[in-house]
This record gives sequence, structure tokens and C-alpha cells, in this order.
Amino acid sequence: MTKRTHPEARIFSVETRFHRVARSGGTPRELAIKQAEVAIEDVKGGFDEWLDGALTELVDTIKQAGAEGSGSDSLQTANSHARQLRDVAMTMGFELLSCIADSLCMLLDSIAAGAEYNDDAVACHLDALSLARQPGYRHLKPAQVPELINGLYRVATVAVT
Repeated sequence: MTKRTHPEARIFSVETRFHRVARSGGTPRELAIKQAEVAIEDVKGGFDEWLDGALTELVDTIKQAGAEGSGSDSLQTANSHARQLRDVAMTMGFELLSCIADSLCMLLDSIAAGAEYNDDAVACHLDALSLARQPGYRHLKPAQVPELINGLYRVATVAVT
């Protein structure tokens, strides 16, 4: 068998739109951050309305998932709603709401993976979400209510086993 030799590989760079924009300077980092903060503040005005709709959809899909079982499309939809709630709440500065939604995501992930659907564990999380949206609680940090957060994570973990 003869050994074939190949010519040396030639490396070349490709000019993309991103490269052209990046070279032109773009928006300075500090200005981009300031613009993002202003945009978030503008959106916060409609957050309560969005939150009402998001929680209603979450509750409806969770009820449907409970009726259909762990392998249902409704469970995936509920999990998607919970993740969206978690992410948007954190972006908007509602850390407690985000933390509770994160625990709910853990619980729904476990159910999707085959754990038994536990009505009480799910209801506990939904009640906590409802509490966290109330004016007296909405701006609390998770560290300010450790019993609530630790309890929810414990419920989510126990429901899995």
C-alpha cells in the first residue's frame, strides 16, 4: 500500500456581516446595558397583566396535566410555562417568584421523567406562586423567606422519591 501525501491545508477567514458590524464599533457596552435597563423598565409596566395571564395558563395546563398523567403534552406545556415564568420573573427583578417557579420546574421535570404526579406538591407550588405575586411579597428575595423556599424544594424532592 502506498502512502498518499496531501497538500497542506489552507486556512482562510470568511468575512461575515457580524465581522463588518463588529469592526465598525457597534454600541459601546455601557450604552447597551443602559438601553437594556431602560427597555426592561418600560416593559415592567405591563408585567402584572402578563403575570396574570401566565399564571392562568400555567394553572390551566397543570390541571390538564394532572388529569392526563405524566406522559402528556399538557405536562410539557406546563413545564414550558413554568420555565418562561421563572426566566421572565428573574429578568424583571422578581427573584422570589423566579425561585418558586424554579422549584416547580424541578417538580415538573421529575414528573416528566416518570415520578408520580403529586397533586399536593403541585398545589403547594401554585399557592406559593400566588403568594409571591402579592404586593407584600413580590419584591422579597428568596433569602428573606428561607422557610418557604427550603420547604418548596423539600416538597419537590420528596415528591420525586
